[in-house]
Amino acid sequence: MKQIVPLPVLLLSLLAASVVAIATAAPSGPFVLFSGSVLDADTGRPLAGVQVAVEGTRYATTTRMGGRYRLTVQRTELSGGSVRLSATTVGFESSVVRVGLSADTVAADFRLEPSSVASDEASVVGEMEMAVGQDRAASAPTHVIATSGASLAPRQARHPYPDWNTESYSYIAENEFKATEGNPLSTLSIDVDRASYSNVRRYLLDGQLPPVDAVRIEEMINYFDYSLPTEDREHPFGVATEVSPSPWTPEHLIMRIGLASEPIETDDLPPSNLVFLLDVSGSMMDPYKLPLVKQSLRLLANELRPRDRVAIVVYAGAAGLALPSTPGNRKGRIMGAIESLEAGGSTAGGEGLKLAYRVAHDNHIDGGNNRVILATDGDFNVGVSSDSEMIRLVEQKRQQGTSLTVLGFGTGNLKDSKMEQMADHGNGNYAYIDSLLEARKVLVTEMGGTLVTVAKDVKLQVEFNPSLVRAYRLIGYENRLLAAEDFNDDTKDAGELGAGHTVTALYEVIPVGAETDVEVRGTDPLRYRPEPGPAADVSEDELGLVRVRYKQPSGDRSLLLERPVQAGSGEPSDDMRFATAVAGFGMLLRDSDHRGSLTAAQVIELARQGRGSDEAGYRADFIELVERYRSVADRHPEPPVYPLRNRSEYEYESIQR
Repeated sequence: MKQIVPLPVLLLSLLAASVVAIATAAPSGPFVLFSGSVLDADTGRPLAGVQVAVEGTRYATTTRMGGRYRLTVQRTELSGGSVRLSATTVGFESSVVRVGLSADTVAADFRLEPSSVASDEASVVGEMEMAVGQDRAASAPTHVIATSGASLAPRQARHPYPDWNTESYSYIAENEFKATEGNPLSTLSIDVDRASYSNVRRYLLDGQLPPVDAVRIEEMINYFDYSLPTEDREHPFGVATEVSPSPWTPEHLIMRIGLASEPIETDDLPPSNLVFLLDVSGSMMDPYKLPLVKQSLRLLANELRPRDRVAIVVYAGAAGLALPSTPGNRKGRIMGAIESLEAGGSTAGGEGLKLAYRVAHDNHIDGGNNRVILATDGDFNVGVSSDSEMIRLVEQKRQQGTSLTVLGFGTGNLKDSKMEQMADHGNGNYAYIDSLLEARKVLVTEMGGTLVTVAKDVKLQVEFNPSLVRAYRLIGYENRLLAAEDFNDDTKDAGELGAGHTVTALYEVIPVGAETDVEVRGTDPLRYRPEPGPAADVSEDELGLVRVRYKQPSGDRSLLLERPVQAGSGEPSDDMRFATAVAGFGMLLRDSDHRGSLTAAQVIELARQGRGSDEAGYRADFIELVERYRSVADRHPEPPVYPLRNRSEYEYESIQR
């Protein structure tokens, strides 16, 4: 008997079949977008810096602040109807989920259980290609996956501030206003260190306000890149200036001076002779110390080229060579040496430093980048050498062509003051690594700037026009100030500018005739005035003159560059807004007397106005960090008081920079 199907039922059946057909054909796009969030299973708090990877492929990314991730993968590299996604980070158990590939967008969330035993299970995908700088919107996905931002959410596995905390920071006496009459010159060495920002971030994300002297405003400003001219027909870097009203005291002006050099592609970098000097003492057992050091080394090892060489020296009670100098294409041997590292013993940094320099000298590359990279929590308590002898050694080896870079890890006994001094004397830079994300930023993304110096002994001097500027104040750079006569003294050491580096200096300026509550201390009129020099061709709105002295990387005589600074007109640029927002945030953290009526809400609004394209997402992370500061400050209105060091305690005997 023939069954008669009613027309409505038949239509519904046909519609359902078409829907199934459409669903089956849906994954026709060339890419699959994986996205989601990673949370702490115990607290529900988002986790940043977690590596999320597609198992069996070269694709991986890292979660940002807020615990979010986005990962775009070529469909042709995915086999079968499902894949396994893994989430790994230090201090938590790894988690794996299987997800289907029936659509072009796949959502997968993770809840990670805190690890009961500190482990080093988080690994870096061996041969994956990763690049920093893709916009989080990922509107134009490619086969290169972005890892951007640099931050960590609060972590339960870390116990940040125990009673035995011995962290130390050099005392910073904040710059005051100087009267232009009698003090027309401001002179400083440039600073490309960025450690203070990531260290401040570590405190805030762990729910604490940072110690006042941990906040170096110039390093916070220079953590971010700015759009500046990089080319100059006569010089290896560009110089730009900008002037706008001060956000915290509208009657004042902010003068921005920026230096920028052209980046160099990785393939064009000179060969590197790197010697890692690793602290494997007992103090490095914390998961955010040696385990994070090992993960960071894996990142760099993946970037080494055949013409590069790397060695590993360890110290803990005695110094030893864990890896002889090895070509960069021997990755299996390099990775094996990294995996074998274990923490234990006391610290004898002086002996390890001597061995590291000896290995660097024995494998010296003419015209290459010869560098010792020290990774430590700063605990140099058990060495035969005094601090002054250690600094002398660093300076001697610098003059012989081997630089020193210092990477700080962990909490509890971070000797920030000593590590910054060592990097300064070693013509290197100092960075604080608080996450795998920050390690990638320092050791991969920005390594070209560290490895290639385009200008050395770079000094900045500003001559202010007393007819327009009543007083001025340099924001930050307190430990980089130079005497006016040091500017023309080629024997005085100063900072280095690397390829792709930007350096920003901000001055707060009080114009002549401006109403201000600031007390400007001047001097009595001089009885004997020098004869005025020849009249200069100065425009009516010229606030000052910027002079930059520098040497070529292999030169001994300095070159001079000059740029006038004109009074601003029109709206400030995005970079100006953002740089002043970061400076303002630093003043809030330091509880500065010069912050005026500035609030965290104003800092956030100013940063949002100056966010710009923010391709790497660092400015968005800064805004979230200021939000975090507001919540922490509400609970802990006073910063912790930890051991501080007097400026005089770190003037190493007769050592002269």
